[in-house]
Amino acid sequence: MNDPVVQILVAVLPSVVVFLTAFYLLKQVMGERSAERIAAVRKDDHKQVLPLRLQAYERLALFLERIQPGPLVLRLHQGNMDTGDLQQALVSTIREEYEHNVTQQIYVSDKAWSKVKQAKEETIRLVNLSYEQVGEHPSSSELSRRIFENIARLSHTPSQEALVVLKEEVRRMF
Repeated sequence: MNDPVVQILVAVLPSVVVFLTAFYLLKQVMGERSAERIAAVRKDDHKQVLPLRLQAYERLALFLERIQPGPLVLRLHQGNMDTGDLQQALVSTIREEYEHNVTQQIYVSDKAWSKVKQAKEETIRLVNLSYEQVGEHPSSSELSRRIFENIARLSHTPSQEALVVLKEEVRRMF
């Protein structure tokens, strides 16, 4: 027992055990406090971001309603327009509405944004297809009629499909 190594171990071993115990306990306490702080920050962020996200979904829903082909034609059609004028007015209005709402993509999922973009593109495609079907007809009424006929052939408009995705995401938020 007079061995110097044994005497050093007897003196140091309790200190090492106390140090390791204290270190472990402090690590646990600091981890819990850190987790609590992170949870508090997330809760505050959620309070600030949630209204912005809901507003983004509202604006995109309004965008989808505004580019519905039927109401869009009724809103833009004027008696003195020819088919080319109406087609250009419809396409440019859709694109302007889209550009006005493009920043909302940061608040919605990639799936929702993809559906919104798809609705825009398919609506433009429907207008252009209808325009090609009537050709250079002097009366825009013929283009309006053809757009309504093409809409009637669809089970859902592209905007309606995208709106379903937006509504599902908002429901999942609550």
